[in-house]
Amino acid sequence: MKKHIPNLLTLMNLVSGFVAIIMIMNGNLKLSVWFITASLLFDFGDGLAARLLKAFSGIGLQLDSLADMVSFGIAPGLLMYRLIVSAEGLDSIAGYIQYTPVLIPAFSGLRLARFNIDKAQSDHFRGLPTPGNAFFIISLVFAAEYGNSQLIQGLINSRAVLCFLTILFSSLMITGIPMFSFKFRHLRFKGNELRIVFLGSSALLIGGAGFASLPLIIILYIIVSIIWALIS
Repeated sequence: MKKHIPNLLTLMNLVSGFVAIIMIMNGNLKLSVWFITASLLFDFGDGLAARLLKAFSGIGLQLDSLADMVSFGIAPGLLMYRLIVSAEGLDSIAGYIQYTPVLIPAFSGLRLARFNIDKAQSDHFRGLPTPGNAFFIISLVFAAEYGNSQLIQGLINSRAVLCFLTILFSSLMITGIPMFSFKFRHLRFKGNELRIVFLGSSALLIGGAGFASLPLIIILYIIVSIIWALIS
Protein backbone atom coordinates (compact mmCIF):
# COMPACT_ATOMS: atom_id res chain seq x y z
CA MET A 1 0.00 0.00 0.00
CA LYS A 2 2.82 2.42 0.78
CA LYS A 3 3.78 2.70 -2.90
CA HIS A 4 0.39 4.31 -3.60
CA ILE A 5 0.69 7.03 -0.91
CA PRO A 6 2.76 9.49 -3.02
CA ASN A 7 0.38 9.13 -5.98
CA LEU A 8 -2.63 9.66 -3.72
CA LEU A 9 -1.08 12.91 -2.46
CA THR A 10 -0.41 13.93 -6.07
CA LEU A 11 -4.05 13.33 -6.93
CA MET A 12 -5.06 15.49 -3.98
CA ASN A 13 -2.81 18.20 -5.42
CA LEU A 14 -4.70 17.94 -8.73
CA VAL A 15 -8.12 17.90 -7.05
CA SER A 16 -7.28 20.97 -4.95
CA GLY A 17 -6.10 22.78 -8.08
CA PHE A 18 -9.30 21.94 -9.91
CA VAL A 19 -11.44 23.18 -7.02
CA ALA A 20 -9.34 26.38 -6.99
CA ILE A 21 -10.22 26.88 -10.66
CA ILE A 22 -13.92 26.49 -9.86
CA MET A 23 -13.58 29.05 -7.04
CA ILE A 24 -11.86 31.52 -9.40
CA MET A 25 -14.56 31.07 -12.05
CA ASN A 26 -17.16 31.78 -9.37
CA GLY A 27 -15.31 34.95 -8.34
CA ASN A 28 -14.22 33.61 -4.94
CA LEU A 29 -10.54 34.53 -5.14
CA LYS A 30 -10.01 34.47 -1.37
CA LEU A 31 -11.04 30.82 -1.15
CA SER A 32 -9.21 29.86 -4.34
CA VAL A 33 -5.82 30.81 -2.92
CA TRP A 34 -6.39 28.49 0.04
CA PHE A 35 -7.00 25.59 -2.33
CA ILE A 36 -3.85 26.44 -4.30
CA THR A 37 -2.04 26.52 -0.94
CA ALA A 38 -3.39 23.03 -0.26
CA SER A 39 -2.01 21.96 -3.66
CA LEU A 40 1.41 23.33 -2.67
CA LEU A 41 1.35 21.29 0.53
CA PHE A 42 0.27 18.13 -1.28
CA ASP A 43 2.99 18.72 -3.90
CA PHE A 44 5.61 19.00 -1.17
CA GLY A 45 4.19 15.97 0.60
CA ASP A 46 4.10 13.60 -2.36
CA GLY A 47 7.78 14.08 -3.13
CA LEU A 48 8.77 13.74 0.51
CA ALA A 49 6.66 10.61 0.89
CA ALA A 50 8.17 9.08 -2.25
CA ARG A 51 11.70 9.66 -0.99
CA LEU A 52 11.06 8.46 2.58
CA LEU A 53 9.09 5.40 1.44
CA LYS A 54 11.32 4.80 -1.60
CA ALA A 55 8.11 4.58 -3.62
CA PHE A 56 9.25 6.04 -6.94
CA SER A 57 7.51 5.18 -10.18
CA GLY A 58 7.33 6.35 -13.78
CA ILE A 59 3.62 7.00 -13.49
CA GLY A 60 4.25 9.08 -10.37
CA LEU A 61 6.64 11.36 -12.27
CA GLN A 62 4.17 11.92 -15.09
CA LEU A 63 1.19 12.31 -12.76
CA ASP A 64 3.08 14.90 -10.73
CA SER A 65 3.69 17.06 -13.80
CA LEU A 66 0.07 16.76 -14.93
CA ALA A 67 -1.17 17.78 -11.48
CA ASP A 68 1.30 20.67 -11.34
CA MET A 69 0.10 21.91 -14.72
CA VAL A 70 -3.43 22.19 -13.33
CA SER A 71 -2.59 23.56 -9.87
CA PHE A 72 0.43 25.74 -10.66
CA GLY A 73 -0.11 26.54 -14.32
CA ILE A 74 -3.78 26.88 -15.17
CA ALA A 75 -5.13 27.88 -11.72
CA PRO A 76 -2.67 30.73 -11.03
CA GLY A 77 -2.90 31.82 -14.67
CA LEU A 78 -6.66 32.16 -14.36
CA LEU A 79 -6.24 33.87 -10.99
CA MET A 80 -3.86 36.45 -12.45
CA TYR A 81 -6.27 37.01 -15.33
CA ARG A 82 -9.06 37.85 -12.88
CA LEU A 83 -6.74 40.19 -10.98
CA ILE A 84 -5.72 42.04 -14.16
CA VAL A 85 -9.31 42.37 -15.37
CA SER A 86 -10.27 43.83 -11.97
CA ALA A 87 -7.28 46.20 -11.81
CA GLU A 88 -7.07 49.78 -13.04
CA GLY A 89 -5.01 51.62 -15.63
CA LEU A 90 -4.04 51.16 -19.29
CA ASP A 91 -7.70 51.30 -20.25
CA SER A 92 -6.95 52.00 -23.91
CA ILE A 93 -5.20 48.65 -24.37
CA ALA A 94 -6.87 46.69 -21.57
CA GLY A 95 -8.58 44.42 -24.06
CA TYR A 96 -5.19 43.16 -25.23
CA ILE A 97 -2.99 43.03 -22.15
CA GLN A 98 -5.59 41.25 -20.06
CA TYR A 99 -4.48 38.07 -21.85
CA THR A 100 -0.89 38.42 -20.63
CA PRO A 101 -1.52 35.63 -18.06
CA VAL A 102 -1.60 33.11 -20.92
CA LEU A 103 2.18 33.12 -20.40
CA ILE A 104 1.73 31.41 -17.04
CA PRO A 105 0.28 28.08 -18.25
CA ALA A 106 2.33 28.23 -21.47
CA PHE A 107 5.67 28.70 -19.73
CA SER A 108 4.65 26.35 -16.90
CA GLY A 109 4.12 23.63 -19.51
CA LEU A 110 7.58 24.29 -20.97
CA ARG A 111 9.11 24.33 -17.50
CA LEU A 112 7.51 21.02 -16.48
CA ALA A 113 8.36 19.29 -19.78
CA ARG A 114 11.99 20.38 -19.50
CA PHE A 115 12.17 19.19 -15.92
CA ASN A 116 10.96 15.70 -16.87
CA ILE A 117 13.78 15.16 -19.37
CA ASP A 118 16.57 17.03 -17.54
CA LYS A 119 18.27 14.57 -15.18
CA ALA A 120 20.56 17.33 -13.89
CA GLN A 121 17.70 18.88 -11.91
CA SER A 122 17.63 16.25 -9.16
CA ASP A 123 19.15 18.43 -6.42
CA HIS A 124 18.44 21.88 -7.84
CA PHE A 125 16.21 23.53 -10.41
CA ARG A 126 16.96 25.47 -13.55
CA GLY A 127 14.61 28.39 -13.54
CA LEU A 128 11.87 29.25 -11.08
CA PRO A 129 9.81 26.13 -10.23
CA THR A 130 6.13 26.28 -11.14
CA PRO A 131 5.07 26.01 -7.46
CA GLY A 132 7.29 29.03 -6.74
CA ASN A 133 5.55 31.10 -9.39
CA ALA A 134 2.14 29.97 -8.11
CA PHE A 135 3.18 30.85 -4.55
CA PHE A 136 4.10 34.38 -5.61
CA ILE A 137 0.75 34.93 -7.33
CA ILE A 138 -1.34 33.69 -4.40
CA SER A 139 0.89 35.62 -1.99
CA LEU A 140 -0.29 38.86 -3.61
CA VAL A 141 -3.90 37.94 -2.83
CA PHE A 142 -3.07 36.82 0.69
CA ALA A 143 -1.12 40.03 1.36
CA ALA A 144 -3.87 42.22 -0.08
CA GLU A 145 -6.73 40.45 1.69
CA TYR A 146 -5.17 39.66 5.05
CA GLY A 147 -2.01 41.77 5.30
CA ASN A 148 -3.44 45.31 5.39
CA SER A 149 -0.52 46.49 3.26
CA GLN A 150 -1.17 49.68 1.30
CA LEU A 151 1.82 48.89 -0.93
CA ILE A 152 0.45 45.48 -1.90
CA GLN A 153 -3.01 46.96 -2.36
CA GLY A 154 -1.53 49.49 -4.77
CA LEU A 155 0.36 46.80 -6.68
CA ILE A 156 -2.60 44.48 -7.01
CA ASN A 157 -4.82 47.34 -8.22
CA SER A 158 -2.39 48.34 -10.99
CA ARG A 159 -2.93 46.56 -14.29
CA ALA A 160 0.51 47.63 -15.53
CA VAL A 161 2.29 46.23 -12.46
CA LEU A 162 0.42 42.93 -12.62
CA CYS A 163 1.24 42.51 -16.31
CA PHE A 164 4.91 43.29 -15.63
CA LEU A 165 5.04 40.76 -12.77
CA THR A 166 3.34 38.17 -14.96
CA ILE A 167 5.93 38.58 -17.72
CA LEU A 168 8.85 38.68 -15.27
CA PHE A 169 7.96 35.63 -13.20
CA SER A 170 6.76 33.61 -16.20
CA SER A 171 10.09 34.30 -17.88
CA LEU A 172 11.99 33.24 -14.76
CA MET A 173 10.44 29.78 -15.08
CA ILE A 174 12.15 29.11 -18.41
CA THR A 175 15.54 30.64 -17.64
CA GLY A 176 18.60 28.60 -16.73
CA ILE A 177 19.10 30.36 -13.40
CA PRO A 178 19.92 27.71 -10.75
CA MET A 179 17.41 27.57 -7.88
CA PHE A 180 17.93 25.42 -4.81
CA SER A 181 15.48 22.60 -4.26
CA PHE A 182 13.28 21.92 -1.22
CA LYS A 183 13.61 18.16 -1.70
CA PHE A 184 14.29 16.63 1.70
CA ARG A 185 15.92 13.22 1.14
CA HIS A 186 16.06 12.66 4.91
CA LEU A 187 14.98 14.48 8.06
CA ARG A 188 18.47 15.26 9.43
CA PHE A 189 19.82 18.81 9.58
CA LYS A 190 23.09 17.92 7.86
CA GLY A 191 22.56 18.05 4.14
CA ASN A 192 19.42 20.16 4.53
CA GLU A 193 21.01 23.24 6.10
CA LEU A 194 20.02 25.73 3.41
CA ARG A 195 16.46 24.42 3.18
CA ILE A 196 15.86 24.40 6.92
CA VAL A 197 17.43 27.81 7.51
CA PHE A 198 15.42 29.33 4.67
CA LEU A 199 12.15 27.81 5.86
CA GLY A 200 12.88 28.91 9.42
CA SER A 201 13.70 32.44 8.30
CA SER A 202 10.50 32.53 6.24
CA ALA A 203 8.47 31.43 9.25
CA LEU A 204 10.05 34.18 11.36
CA LEU A 205 9.32 36.72 8.63
CA ILE A 206 5.67 35.67 8.50
CA GLY A 207 5.47 35.69 12.29
CA GLY A 208 6.83 39.23 12.42
CA ALA A 209 5.14 40.85 9.43
CA GLY A 210 2.19 38.56 8.78
CA PHE A 211 0.68 37.92 5.36
CA ALA A 212 2.16 41.13 3.99
CA SER A 213 5.58 39.43 3.99
CA LEU A 214 4.54 36.53 1.74
CA PRO A 215 5.53 38.13 -1.61
CA LEU A 216 8.96 38.88 -0.15
CA ILE A 217 9.59 35.20 0.54
CA ILE A 218 9.69 34.15 -3.11
CA ILE A 219 11.82 37.20 -3.96
CA LEU A 220 14.17 36.20 -1.14
CA TYR A 221 14.21 32.65 -2.50
CA ILE A 222 15.35 33.89 -5.91
CA ILE A 223 18.06 36.10 -4.40
CA VAL A 224 19.34 33.36 -2.08
CA SER A 225 19.35 30.88 -4.96
CA ILE A 226 21.49 33.18 -7.09
CA ILE A 227 23.94 33.72 -4.22
CA TRP A 228 23.98 29.97 -3.50
CA ALA A 229 24.77 29.25 -7.16
CA LEU A 230 27.59 31.79 -7.22
CA ILE A 231 29.33 30.45 -4.11
CA SER A 232 28.74 26.73 -4.75
